[in-house]
Formats: sequence, structure tokens, C-alpha cells
Amino acid sequence: MSSAPVTAVTVNYNAGPLLQGLVESLAGQPGLLRTVVVDNDSSDASLDFLAAAPHPALTLVRNPVNRGFGAACNQGAASAAGRYLLFINPDCRMQANALGRLSALLDANPELGMVGPLVLNSDGSEQRGCRRHLPDIKRAFMRVLRLDRPGPDGVTAGFDLTGTPLPKEPVPVEAISGACLLIRRELFERLKGWDEGYFLHCEDLDLCKRAQQAGAGILFVPDVSVSHVQGASSRRRPVFVLWHKHRGMWRYYSKFLRHGAGAWLAPLVGAGILLRFLALAPGAWLTRGRA
Repeated sequence: MSSAPVTAVTVNYNAGPLLQGLVESLAGQPGLLRTVVVDNDSSDASLDFLAAAPHPALTLVRNPVNRGFGAACNQGAASAAGRYLLFINPDCRMQANALGRLSALLDANPELGMVGPLVLNSDGSEQRGCRRHLPDIKRAFMRVLRLDRPGPDGVTAGFDLTGTPLPKEPVPVEAISGACLLIRRELFERLKGWDEGYFLHCEDLDLCKRAQQAGAGILFVPDVSVSHVQGASSRRRPVFVLWHKHRGMWRYYSKFLRHGAGAWLAPLVGAGILLRFLALAPGAWLTRGRA
């Protein structure tokens, strides 16, 4: 197992006791140099345990306002040391020795820029988004029409690979999940970090796209798993989260897909994104606060 120094960065917003579970699961990971918790103006008691039982290798950064995911990640990375950066959500838990396995793969494969584990839901199923193609117009269109489900041959017409056969060993992919990813610090700094123009959602696809453009490989590692209680920090504001998700879709399209497409396509894509948000918002509002 690798002992390469790693800094873990997590962005907290009202994650409650789940934040404590994350920090405790990180504490025994091989190679962990420090953990940086960036708090985006939480109003709950999620930080209380840090004061009650301070961790010697933990740094806390408090923001007076919610700066968004990417901006807060960049703040945490500014306090980093070591060769690798682990970005992980506060509602995740790492299995024992997971960090050593992931960093060992980066040690052994200099062509790789980042690696991501198998992200699991609370029921043990694979979480959507932990292995993906990068979005393009055709894949996005197939998803909107709900024609992206994997066929009998295990091939999907969309960009999410969940539901296709899980590989038995690490495989190259185009994108992994921002819920948990390990990236070379040198690459992260060369890419100038996360794009702070996204507030929440799609910034992980953006980071993977820019890593690909820089010639860095991305590896999905199915034999390392991380559990993720998805949405723990956002259940009370589902419409707010949904809005920023769709805003992120438009930003990604504008950055990477708009140029080279016909000028007529942008208004249609923008209208489609807006209509999708409007269709989903009432249901999100009705389910606010539910576990």
C-alpha cells in the first residue's frame, strides 16, 4: 500500500453527525497527512464534535456564507500538503485501507491523473455517477428521452454507466464522481482547481473533462468502495439544489459543447434544460425534508 502523503478535503453544509463518521473513517487511512473541513456557513451542530474531540491532523475553515462546492474545495486545497488530494463528501465513509489502495494506483501509473472508487448507496447498490462517459449532445438527448437504460448487451446510450456490468478490476473511464476522488495535486494546480462558476453539481464532470484535455487518465476502481448517503446536506432545499444542477448543465454545455454545434442548437438546449427544471421542481418541493 502507498504511504504517499494525502490531504483530504471535505465541504460541510449541515451534514449533521455524518461529518463525524467521515472524519473517523479517514483517521486510520494510510498516507493521510491532514484533513481539511471547509464549512459553508452550516446552521446545525455538525461541527460540535470537532470542538469536543479535536483531531490533531484536522484543519477547520469556516465561511461566513455558503460559497458553493467548488469554491470551498479550492479553499481546502490551498491548505493542502503532499502529492495527492482526496475530495470527499461529508456524508461518505471510506472502507479500511481504501486510501492506500487508491494512492498506490496513482504511484504505479504516472499517466493517471485521478482515480475514483465504487460509490455505494446505503442499501449497498451502486450509486449513479461514479463511472460515466462525459456528456455530449446525443447522450444527453437519450437521457432526456429516457432511452439511456443499458440494453441486453450491457451498453448504454446515455452517459451514466450504472447498470452496465461492474468491471472486476480497475478500468479507464471518462468521468468519476466528485463525491470521492483522488487527484494528483500537481495536476489539480495545473488545472487551476475546480471551476467556481458552478455552485453545486456538474463541476466534477468539468474537472474530469479538463483533466482529459490535459492528457491525464482517469481510473475507476471497483474493488475500493465508499458508502455515500446521497443528498444528506440538501434535503431541506431540494428546489435550490435542483436549480443549481440545471444551471450547471447549462454551464457545462456552454463551455464544452456549444462551440462547434449549430447556432440554432443553443436556444433549444437552454429551453430544454429550463423545461426539465420546471417539470421536476414541483415534485422536489413536495419531497423536501424527507429522508
